[in-house]
Parts: sequence; C-alpha cells; structure tokens
Amino acid sequence: MTITVKDVAKRAGVATSTVSRVINDHPSISEATKKKVRKVMDELGYVPNIAARNLGKRTSSAIGVILPPLDSKERIGNPFYLEIIEAINDEAQKHEMTTAIATAKSFPRLLENVQRMHRQKQVDGFILVYSDQDDLVINYLYENKIPFTLVGQPYKHEEEIVYVDNDNQLLGKHATDYLLQKQHKNILFITNTTHESVYFERYFGYQKAMMLAGLPALSSIALEQPEDYVRFEQVLKESQATAAVVIDDIFALRIIQLVEMFGYSVPEDFSVISFNNSIFSTLMHPYLTSIDVDVSELGTMAMRKLMDQIHEVLTTGVRLVVPHHLVKRETVVPFQNRSMTEANNSEE
Repeated sequence: MTITVKDVAKRAGVATSTVSRVINDHPSISEATKKKVRKVMDELGYVPNIAARNLGKRTSSAIGVILPPLDSKERIGNPFYLEIIEAINDEAQKHEMTTAIATAKSFPRLLENVQRMHRQKQVDGFILVYSDQDDLVINYLYENKIPFTLVGQPYKHEEEIVYVDNDNQLLGKHATDYLLQKQHKNILFITNTTHESVYFERYFGYQKAMMLAGLPALSSIALEQPEDYVRFEQVLKESQATAAVVIDDIFALRIIQLVEMFGYSVPEDFSVISFNNSIFSTLMHPYLTSIDVDVSELGTMAMRKLMDQIHEVLTTGVRLVVPHHLVKRETVVPFQNRSMTEANNSEE
C-alpha cells in the first residue's frame, strides 16, 4: 500500500500543507515540527515524489558542476577534478541534491552546454571548478544572475561573486621559501597555462619570495606549445637553475621526465616542488614534494555556499579561504655546490 502525504499528516497530527512545507524545508515551519513530521515519515516509510515536489517548487534538485575545457590529456587525466567532483557530490547528497557535469573541449561549446542546462531548468545553480581569464561561462552566469560558486579567484566582480579558494599567492611564496631554505637561489617557475587565475597568483607568490630574499625573480617558463619543450633544455643551461616551482603535480612529473631526459638527476641536480598533493605525487620515485590544497574542503565549501545562494541565505559576494600545508617528500634536497652544466658534463 502506497503511503501518502495525508497518511503522514494524520499520524503526525498536522495539516497536509504542513507536511508539504516540511518536505520542501520551508522556513515558516519550526524545527520541532519538522523533526516530528520527518520522524513519522521515517516510521511509515514515506518517500517524497521528487518530480512532483520539483514541479511545485519550479526547481530541479540538481546542481551543475562545470569543468574547464578538457583540451589536453593532462587536463582530462588531472585528478583534481575527480577529487573535487567527489567532494561536491558527497555534500550535495546531504542536501538531497544530485549533480550534473558540464564539459566540452572549448569555451564556446562549454557555454552552449551551460546555457542548455539553465534554460531547460536541469539544475538550480552551478559550481565552476576553475577560474580562467578568457571564460565565457562566468560572464553568462553573472549577467543572468544565476546562482553559482567559483572555485578560484574571479578576474572581476570579486565583491559580488561567491568564491572558495586557497591563498594561491601564499602557496607560491611558501613553495619558493622552502626551496630558499634549502639554499637554492636560481629557481624557476614552470607552468603549462598562462591564463588561469591559479597561475598568476602562484607566480606572484614566487616573485614575492624571491624579491624578499634579495634574489632576481626570473620570468615564468611556459611550456604550452611543442616548440616550448624543445627550447626547455636551453633554458635549463642558460639559467643554471637548481630548482623549480611547478604549477601542479601532474605537470611536475612531466618536468621531472624532461629534466632527466636532458641528463640531470632529480633531486640531486634539480629539486622540484609542486601543488595539489594528488595521487600522482607518490606513484613513482622520487616521491613528489607538494603543497596539499585540501581539494575535498574546496568542493565541500563550494557546495555549501551554492546552497546558501539557492535558498537566498547568501546574496552578496564572499571569499572563503581553505588552508594548505606542505608535504615534504623526495624531490627537494639541499643545494649541492655544483652547477647543472657540471652535472651534465659529469654524466657525459
């Protein structure tokens, strides 16, 4: 026999409209009444009709998670996105929400997907798990006043946008400071992106640490095109660098492979530190020294703040900063008093 709202109302001694408001978590119902009605629902085994509830509320009980354009194998395989999706999904379940993923290989196609999800009312709001200077999606969400939370620092409207982030400038400084503590002085900053907020902030942190140490801050080394990888060997020779801050773990592993291919040994000749502390950091030796950004907390807080917007608890911009910590492993050692050229010559 199917249990109905009327059955719940009769057992709880309240009106059917009260049960409906409890199901929809309406603020006009007291917590004591909600607790009593929900207890009866559990006892009777009543399961709300989600489709009917959403039709009445004109909501979908789903949120969209927007990934950046997956235009490279490194992005497709980056564990950061899987980890943060898992955290968002876990928190969404606590709010009786489901998640839908929006992705594409370019920003125009990604925007089309997001627009379709919004117009068809597939979701009640969005979480962007990236911040990109050329992003068309965030402009669409902002201009149409669609509830969304950003993981990362926005390029504009910071005072109006709700965003969750690490202090990436501080991350860049802490990573560089650690290399400086190990007596490295010629330090590179290496990246595979130059248009994401995380790059600018971490590079600024690197520059700050170098300047405070009275050392020259070198131009960032961007490896985005095939020819950049070809020139990288010459960069190593000319800079005489003995260490590098790399934009993230998965790219750091590629840098280690390149450095060793050019005849240098990591960490004996060249120390490497990166960010995220992903599963890749301990998949092969030497284990990667990395800064843990607490991806799970980023996803959890992003979801909570989106729910606040959906329920109109939060209507103005806010920034939440998630703490980080250094995980010391094997790719950073104290500076050895010999140049990379000497190291390369010794290999020959």
